[in-house]
Amino acid sequence: MHLPDRILMGPGPSDVHPAVLRAMSAPLLGHLDPDFLPILDEINDQLRQLFRTSNRVTFPVSATGSAGMEAVVVNLVEPGDTVVVGVKGVFGSRMAEVARRAGATVHTVEAPWGNAIDPQTFIDAVHRHEPVLAGLVHAETSTGVHQPVADIGAALAGTDTLFALDCVTSLAGVDVRIDDWHIDAAYAGTQKCLSVPPGLSPVTFSDAAIERVRNRSTPVQSWYLDLTLLLGYLDAEGGRTYHHTAPISMLYGLHAGLDLVLSEGLDARVARHERLGRMLHDGLASLGLPLLAEAGHRLPQLTTVGLPEGVDEAKWRTRLQDEHGIEVGGGLGEFAGRAWRIGLMGHSCQERNVLLVLEAIERLLSAR
Repeated sequence: MHLPDRILMGPGPSDVHPAVLRAMSAPLLGHLDPDFLPILDEINDQLRQLFRTSNRVTFPVSATGSAGMEAVVVNLVEPGDTVVVGVKGVFGSRMAEVARRAGATVHTVEAPWGNAIDPQTFIDAVHRHEPVLAGLVHAETSTGVHQPVADIGAALAGTDTLFALDCVTSLAGVDVRIDDWHIDAAYAGTQKCLSVPPGLSPVTFSDAAIERVRNRSTPVQSWYLDLTLLLGYLDAEGGRTYHHTAPISMLYGLHAGLDLVLSEGLDARVARHERLGRMLHDGLASLGLPLLAEAGHRLPQLTTVGLPEGVDEAKWRTRLQDEHGIEVGGGLGEFAGRAWRIGLMGHSCQERNVLLVLEAIERLLSAR
């Protein structure tokens, strides 16, 4: 098997640090081995630090970020419940669809592609519909929009509505404060700003969320993602109950990746993404290319940029990959065919990469 050497600057996965790959090659232990369980406990504690939470129930789901979304929704929603979801791109739409499939009546609060949802509009919708769950995407990967959530969390605190947040692209890339923002459930992915291969989804649940799960009147829709079963393995007092075979090598890699984040310092890592994201934004603007996320709400780690009229974006993307060894993502939804999504996440977020991609794009523009 021969694989090309790419610089991964798309919407995920990001480049993986060599220390993570080394950790993943370590000898396997059984998932109930007494020498492995402390590693899992350490991972959960590391994730609490990244989420900035004291939630006891914080752990990696054994699947990608979309499974984290499913885990949050199917555990907290029962058939007939009302749910409010903010939709400003693909992944808000996905959250709404998961809730519908869980049997909920879903009301959406929408914003145009490239815009954030107005917090007061969202709060008003929650007060009007009184849902059991309200959900938002913090970093919308399809549009590059950074959604403000602190005021929404403060407004919902003390109500009967649980507040869920998609942090798949935001965790370890921009500030995430689960406890300060009164978030009841959140999920992320390993392949974005954590720079670990795809395959795990860190999640966290507040005590109020766990109480909601324990007081359900119907079984959780998914056996695999049922928290009442998972906690027998993850959070048991005394012996652990077998639930599923945990992906040991992936967990080794996550442990190493979280070590790297915490060694750098979470604030320093967020600042690095902010500085280099701004450098990329300024460089693209100097090339005459429009940034598609509204000013003031642009993610530093995921940039949507428009391409000149008449350009075949797929062919240009192929040239960028073949001629320069750089992978970026194509546009989704309303941005399909006319935009790129450029990622600066985790180990890929380096000044060298910003300069390389700007130089490559400039060459493509000059050769038109």
